[in-house]
Amino acid sequence: GRRGARFLVVLGGVSAVPAALAGWVDWAEQHEQQMRVGLVHAASNAVAIGLYAGSWTARGRGRRGWGRVLGFAGLGAASVGGMLGGHLAYRQAAGANKSEPVPHLLDPEWQSLGTVGEFPVGEAVRRELGEVPLLVVRQSDTEIHVLADRCSHFSGPLSEGKLADGCVECPWHGSVFRLSDGWNVRGPATAPQPAFQTRVDGDGTVRVRLPGAG
Repeated sequence: GRRGARFLVVLGGVSAVPAALAGWVDWAEQHEQQMRVGLVHAASNAVAIGLYAGSWTARGRGRRGWGRVLGFAGLGAASVGGMLGGHLAYRQAAGANKSEPVPHLLDPEWQSLGTVGEFPVGEAVRRELGEVPLLVVRQSDTEIHVLADRCSHFSGPLSEGKLADGCVECPWHGSVFRLSDGWNVRGPATAPQPAFQTRVDGDGTVRVRLPGAG
């Protein structure tokens, strides 16, 4: 009924606030093309909220016909915003997990990265395994941590980041990942880094494999 329609309009307007705040944070870290589309996306959604607010006001004053018109106009603006949001996410990869392809680019078996001596204790070293760059951090002769090097947030080079407290900080936007398992301790990254299993053979060869690869 009338009350239900007005309630849904209010609910949609209120729920748009946290979504807008989260979108603003993401938008501030995108590249130029994404930011342009993001501005139009935000403007479309802002127009939609304004139209829905007008619809709510009109319905409250008994002007149901005008309220419907404004409601449908708001739906159109929201649809445009949704289309642009989809373009950002799927075409321009805004907010996508940049490390998601890693398991599909690697073979599942153990593979050599070099010898223990090639990895100084406590230093970040970059290696490549096929098409995948890796971050290698040796803690001791037997404890070696290996993560995918490209940050899941925006492909920043973790091997150029700062190591502290068992974690690595991305040099681009400050995301922090735990070396032991790749967990994203702090954002803006929302996805963990692929973490490799490691072993050291009797001859000192460091080997790695990624669970679920292939």
